[in-house]
Amino acid sequence: MVVEAQEIVEIEGVHQEGEDKMKKNILCMILLVGSILQADMFDKGRSNVGVSIGAGTSLGGTYTIFGLNANYFVIDNLNVGVSYRGWFGATPTQNELSVATNYFVPLDAKFRPYGGVFVKKTFVSEERDFESYGVRGGVAVVMSKNSFLSLGYAYEQYSNCPVASECSNSYPEVIFALSF
Repeated sequence: MVVEAQEIVEIEGVHQEGEDKMKKNILCMILLVGSILQADMFDKGRSNVGVSIGAGTSLGGTYTIFGLNANYFVIDNLNVGVSYRGWFGATPTQNELSVATNYFVPLDAKFRPYGGVFVKKTFVSEERDFESYGVRGGVAVVMSKNSFLSLGYAYEQYSNCPVASECSNSYPEVIFALSF
């Protein structure tokens, strides 16, 4: 009888140990999910995707502009990202690919001033492709814990620009972004 009692105690100990591990795992998952939901969307390790829609004139035509971007925060408040913008509705069509970095100043929880730099390659149908670089600035307005609306302005300088041509451009930017 003594041997059987020891076996029961060992089995109950294993069962209790398994319950404790499960409780610890559940607690860790709750804390992890809670920290993700409470994390600032401008914190290191966070990502966001954005969409932009607009209109513009270039090379003698009026265009509808559609853009997508994706960014990753390498440190708190500093992101690096890539973006695409297509200019549609006139000839020649233009497709832009750019790489950028932006710093969001953590002055206020609702409004975040930002500044950034970018380089861009523009592919033009029926024309010569070109490169450009520029700066941007504005304010990101936090809409929810996982979204913001960016209102800003950009200045762009074109490389290898002929003297008789427009060598720079400036324009407003409005971007809605979802963070995860």
